[in-house]
Amino acid sequence: MAKHYQKKQIVMETQLVKSIANGDESNTKKLHIVMFPWLAFGHIIPFLELSKFIARKGHNISFISTPRNIDRLPKIPTEFSNSITYVKIPLPKIDGLPKDVEATIDIITSEEMTYLKKAMDGMEKDVTNFLENNCPDWIIQDFAQYWLAPISTRLGISRIFYSIINAWFISFLGSFENMINTNNCTSPPKLEDFLVPPKWIPFETKAAYRLHEAQWMVESSQKNVSGVSDMYRNGVTIEGANAIIIRHCNEFEGRWLKLLEDLHHMPVLPTGLMPPIVESSSSDEKNESWISIKEWLDEKPKGSVVYVALGSEVTVGQSEINELARGLELSGSPFFWVLRKPSGSRNKNPIELPDGFEERSKGQGIVWKSWAPQLKILSHESVGGFLTHCGWSSIIEGLMFGHSLIMLPFLVDQGLNARILQDKGVGIEVPRNEEDGSYTSDSVANSVKLVMVESDGNIIREKAKEMKDIFDNKELQDKYIENLINFLENHRKVKN
Repeated sequence: MAKHYQKKQIVMETQLVKSIANGDESNTKKLHIVMFPWLAFGHIIPFLELSKFIARKGHNISFISTPRNIDRLPKIPTEFSNSITYVKIPLPKIDGLPKDVEATIDIITSEEMTYLKKAMDGMEKDVTNFLENNCPDWIIQDFAQYWLAPISTRLGISRIFYSIINAWFISFLGSFENMINTNNCTSPPKLEDFLVPPKWIPFETKAAYRLHEAQWMVESSQKNVSGVSDMYRNGVTIEGANAIIIRHCNEFEGRWLKLLEDLHHMPVLPTGLMPPIVESSSSDEKNESWISIKEWLDEKPKGSVVYVALGSEVTVGQSEINELARGLELSGSPFFWVLRKPSGSRNKNPIELPDGFEERSKGQGIVWKSWAPQLKILSHESVGGFLTHCGWSSIIEGLMFGHSLIMLPFLVDQGLNARILQDKGVGIEVPRNEEDGSYTSDSVANSVKLVMVESDGNIIREKAKEMKDIFDNKELQDKYIENLINFLENHRKVKN
């Protein structure tokens, strides 16, 4: 019964999208674009934000994800009610993936991550049916759905790979041939291969992984239970695409964009940094959480507070939480620390702070254990530094307000981000044990003090403030969106 209902739901939403796509035949430039992100909210949200930019220019978006993921997204604003449609396609049930797991925030183990990719591969049939019934002009896709490449070719649909991660990470992986070859390679990549910049990078760079980070890269180049490696997915997705679009801009490390073009021999179109807008409304005055947060921030001197947030996807161990807590206390700087489990997390282990920490630090800082309005907090004048996991979206949000960064990377591109940004002089990476990635309270405290108060950190603070001219320049960043939309309008395949 449930299966029948889900299929019926797809048909109904397919018909709705079809009517939208054909609703204005007089406007020959109106496009129908399918957006299909990987099943992680760190990917879904940037795809949705790009959808809004494109919809504002009069084009129609079909946004594909699983039912539970779409139910967790905000309702489509009235402005986009006729241009953006959520399309729910069920995630097949497979052995090894627990019930109700439909996104990376739902998983506990790395093994479950590979089963999530295998389950997403099972969406191929329903996605193909949707594409056949609706004949969109473009598919804008993520790295994981490598099986879309032959489908889009057969159906004559133009296809773009959208990387929500920046250009140096994709460049670090090499050409798409290099990525594809990892699947059947007789000499697979080794740890030491990732500890230095790759040979195909023609300029000096600090982009390399630490020993404790490199194992993830090795695993991503090996076949898993889905039958292919993550790098293979990435490579096949890029091969044959009409273009790569990427959340990046020429004004900040633009040389990586040129390198991407040279590696893949196709257009690379930056979307700009898409800095988010800090929204305010009359309801803020009635929001008890924000009132409480703002009152605390208002009492602190300008630029004195360290905002601490390690993202929704990072699972921080108990010993790491203990060292971070003690380090913040030792630093003496006021801090606002968002420490909570992701919504829907199946991890039942409680988050515990060191004995007496909250009592001792009551006058110094706040540990906030529920959702917090990150943009509002970062925009407050009392905040001067951002202790971050170095996710690209968080970096953009920090630098758009000119905050210097204290960097504590954990996953995927975050280590490379920290190396590049420290080299740019806008922050400092917390020193860690090279082999196991552990850090101490002293390393945290010393990093915070340098960035926030010490005279040696003046240059870091000044360089971070300079970044506002790029990261918070809406006029500059909007031009990239204009260029992207011009490309979409002028390079779609003409259907008979």
